[in-house]
Amino acid sequence: MLYRPRLLHPFPLGFLLFIASWLGLAEPARATHIVGGEMELVHNSGDSYTLLLNLYFDAYNGSPSALDADLTASIFDKATNARMMNVLLPLTSNTFVSYTNPACAKPTLSTRKLVYSKAITLPAGTYNGPQGYYAAVERCCRNNSISNIVDPGGAAQTFYLEFPSVVRRGQTFYDSTPRIFPPLADYACRDELFYYDFGGQDADKDSLVYELVTPLNGHSNATTPKPASASPGPYSTITWQPPAPALPGQPALPPLGTLNQIPGTPTLQINRFTGRLTVRPSNLGLFVFGVSCSEYRRGEKIGESRRDFQLMVLNCPTNTKPSMVLLPAAASNVPYRPGRDTLHLVPGSNHCVRLRFTDPDPNSRLSLSLSPVNFSGLLPAFTTATSGAVRSPGQPDTLTATLCFPDCINTRGRVFLLDVVVGDDGCSLPKRDTVRVAFTSVPPPNSPPTLTTTAGPGLPLHVRVGDLVTFNLTGTDPDNDPIQLEMTGQGFNPASLGATLTQAPAGNQQQGRFSWRVDCRAVGPDSVLVFQFAAATSPCTERQAAIISVPVVVRYANTPPVLTASPLFPLPASPGVLPVVRLPLGATFTTALAGADADRDGLTLTATSENFALAEAGMSFTAQNGTGVAAGTFRWDVSCDAVVLHRPLDVTFRLVDATCRPVPQAQTVRFEVIRPESPELKLYNIITPNGDRVNDEFRLPELPLNFCDEQFASVRIFSRWGQQLFESHDREFRWPGEGSGSLYYYLVTYTDGRSFKGWLEVKP
Repeated sequence: MLYRPRLLHPFPLGFLLFIASWLGLAEPARATHIVGGEMELVHNSGDSYTLLLNLYFDAYNGSPSALDADLTASIFDKATNARMMNVLLPLTSNTFVSYTNPACAKPTLSTRKLVYSKAITLPAGTYNGPQGYYAAVERCCRNNSISNIVDPGGAAQTFYLEFPSVVRRGQTFYDSTPRIFPPLADYACRDELFYYDFGGQDADKDSLVYELVTPLNGHSNATTPKPASASPGPYSTITWQPPAPALPGQPALPPLGTLNQIPGTPTLQINRFTGRLTVRPSNLGLFVFGVSCSEYRRGEKIGESRRDFQLMVLNCPTNTKPSMVLLPAAASNVPYRPGRDTLHLVPGSNHCVRLRFTDPDPNSRLSLSLSPVNFSGLLPAFTTATSGAVRSPGQPDTLTATLCFPDCINTRGRVFLLDVVVGDDGCSLPKRDTVRVAFTSVPPPNSPPTLTTTAGPGLPLHVRVGDLVTFNLTGTDPDNDPIQLEMTGQGFNPASLGATLTQAPAGNQQQGRFSWRVDCRAVGPDSVLVFQFAAATSPCTERQAAIISVPVVVRYANTPPVLTASPLFPLPASPGVLPVVRLPLGATFTTALAGADADRDGLTLTATSENFALAEAGMSFTAQNGTGVAAGTFRWDVSCDAVVLHRPLDVTFRLVDATCRPVPQAQTVRFEVIRPESPELKLYNIITPNGDRVNDEFRLPELPLNFCDEQFASVRIFSRWGQQLFESHDREFRWPGEGSGSLYYYLVTYTDGRSFKGWLEVKP
């Protein structure tokens, strides 16, 4: 009979935490709730990781007060057991663990998966210990009803994970620990074979090895079920229940231990390389067991994950496994003999077989599936229904199906093995019958495609920048297989050069059109570009192609343009010295510039300065650019605007040709304003104001002349005691003296900050 599932209505996490708070549970109470769990460390990027704890919680017997909102993980140095840090892991996910067959669900067997996670940082300067590190979380207590350990209600759990240093042999070392496949919610049936895939997957493609281990107990207990942090290792293990006394006349039962965790024939075992669990349990009860998953990279162990879990063993209704026969011949009832017969599939032969499958149990629903053993790729396909019920009212006792092998399977002389499996829907796990089919297959013969082009026969093609290159391609397949035209380049991507290949079917052919407007992207160090074209088919998923190469020589040459000026700029006396144009204030300089290019490239003529804008210095430039020729006019109206800039007036005239590899022509000219000649500076210091008209007044006629922003500002005369006696802003000032003879001082200033000072003696 089948067990009908009962729908469970889990309380929301927030509600459970509210109830715990309302009951005044300030400290976590002793609770029998832990089913098992494991830890993971996931590398994000750089030194960023995520630490996770997957805790499996008994949703039927577990106390809501034991559903923790957070747990603390501790990380230790494996070599010294020194504590590196504590990590508070908040609860981030709360889901139910699914049954393999939901119809077999037991309302008293319900498990939650609680995920606690936190992003952490593992700096290379800190986590570089040669022996690596381990993380641990300690929590009490386990389920009271566990059958194979002593005092299960007081037994604790230590979740344990080893991971490598983030620096190994001086190099950065990244690793994500294995992720073990989803836990089981299923139960086992006494005296029936139980199997489950406990294998994992590794993001780094490291090798994984599985072993049975004794579950860890650690340091927590019923008095302190949730320590503030984990203690360092080593961690004590649980205590196995001693075997019951043997009945009179019966042999003594073997003691429980790491290799005999669940009594049975066989006892609990795990495949070292696949992680597949198997056991045929002989006792009823709830059994805890432990599995380690070791992680190897290049033959060296770098980490270890441990999972503790529980398996419930129940009495189940008798379930007889289904049976199946395979009939290889269409009109024959002679069954296929596994291990003795081999199907030989050749072109033109029958590629289909018939299947008959049944189950002696009433009301069984059967399903077919395929599992390749020693090959991958194409699989046979069922052409009829793959499932159905037998021995139910109105249903037949035997079902039939047709399985057909594709013509394209090619075993290349090997014998491929395929498992055809029929499974029922019995509890707790389906029972199965397997027919292993050995077969060889030869695909139908096939001729390769052909490819022609109108690009020849004069290869290589010779082109210049600006040319349009076009030609046609035609792909043909003798077997009328679908054809695809492809375009590649030797050492380059044709699309990056602007080349295109369009195609469309034309009858039993594939027509293509190549088009390429040659531009500067094709000009490079290699003068020959080799385009490759293929007509490709994939009969039976095996690529066949005809290939044609079309070499193209891109010719390119460039004559530098010529820049002239009229009138010419005065050439300097020494090489490397700029030509200089010198003019006085009020003058005007005009020159006409011309550019010419023998290649008829587009020309651009400019006049620029790095130190100033031309208009700031009274300069202007206009240009008429064109193809092969360019003209420009430069004008300079000399004014004080050019002087007050106080910087070199260097103007660069540049002629650039618009081509793939331009060769600009440039000439830099320095422009200077001619300063007026100033008399030699003379400072007088004696006057004789006696009326003889000789040296009667103090004057300074040889002061520097006014020039643009260098203007005479003032003259001031002082007595020997510092009293100002005279001031004038006129450069032609005259001072006749003051009273009788004495000594005076004067100060002359200019607007550009210059000053002249001296003393003056007045003699009567």
